[in-house]
Amino acid sequence: MHKKGYHNGHVFVMKIIIIITYAKISDKNRRKAGVLMEKSSLQLTEKLPEAAGCIIDCIGRTPLVRLGSLFAPNGASVYAKLEMMNPGGSMKDRPARYIIEQGLKNGTIKQNTHIIESTSGNLGIGLAMTAKRYGLKFTCVVDPKITSTNLRLITYLGANVDMVKTPDEQGSYLQTRIRRVKELVEQDQHAYWINQYANPLNWQAHYHGAGEEIVQQMGDKVDYLVCAVSTTGSILGVSRRVKEAHPNVKIVAVDAVGSVIFGTPSRQRELPGIGANRVPELYTPGEIDHVIHVDDRESVIGCRLLMEREGIFAGGSTGSIVAALQKLLPTIPPNSKVVTIFPDRGERYLDSVYDEKWVNALPEHVEVV
Repeated sequence: MHKKGYHNGHVFVMKIIIIITYAKISDKNRRKAGVLMEKSSLQLTEKLPEAAGCIIDCIGRTPLVRLGSLFAPNGASVYAKLEMMNPGGSMKDRPARYIIEQGLKNGTIKQNTHIIESTSGNLGIGLAMTAKRYGLKFTCVVDPKITSTNLRLITYLGANVDMVKTPDEQGSYLQTRIRRVKELVEQDQHAYWINQYANPLNWQAHYHGAGEEIVQQMGDKVDYLVCAVSTTGSILGVSRRVKEAHPNVKIVAVDAVGSVIFGTPSRQRELPGIGANRVPELYTPGEIDHVIHVDDRESVIGCRLLMEREGIFAGGSTGSIVAALQKLLPTIPPNSKVVTIFPDRGERYLDSVYDEKWVNALPEHVEVV
């Protein structure tokens, strides 16, 4: 009995020693983990905002990142506003929400209003998302160059899709889409045409949105603002706000080869979302300092280079911006601060920009003088 009791007591003591040792090791590991957590870039440094009331409340407050791997560290500093991180996937979420909400406030848009717009995709997604939030009917007039992903997204979001199939006089579809919009408006007394090419609410959305955010995020210096153009709403809205804070900033427009916005000849283009076959009513020439034209092939190369160097998966117009920056940076002082906007995501271009068959069918590179 004595030996058995001794044996049991000995085992009990050994168990206690093991438990204490394990606890010390676990505590040491936890302290190590704590140090790692303190050093982790994923650890929160500030309080998160409260839960959003709905998906469109998540529009805006997009990140601004420095492109330190894409461009030489001893040259100009380049920062990109990632508008692709809006919930609808593009910068067009901003005017979509702003125009509809302003219309609801001033009575231009009512509950029985039928919203109609011509769009190559991104604005259509933003409008479909916002229209769904407010229970509004929306018809999106598109053409065959819309990406298949955008077309499906617009449809799944509940919009009516009206596709034109006849090219206009310039070989594009823009004028055909606008004529179709006007027909639809005439047929419905409750129709409201967003008209992004002429509606001042377009540029105002970017002035109060990305423009204000860039001013806050960039701090005390911006030397160049580089933006892709189509309706010119984003470049005008953002530049007007940035110029208030930085009066000497130079505004650089990136346009597609074949676009007529700045007086160059029209020619066939394949990438949607950049350039236009008409001069937008919003456009005011005196507010643009410099224009850089980029063709479809250069845009593709820009997209892939951005993916390779920065790991950013972006759409066609972002590739155009990257190509334009490669042309611009050698011509400006190396201490310059450049800010640009990346409009949309790359997933929507998997069957175009990121598809070898599509790329191989593109025309050869063309220089614009």
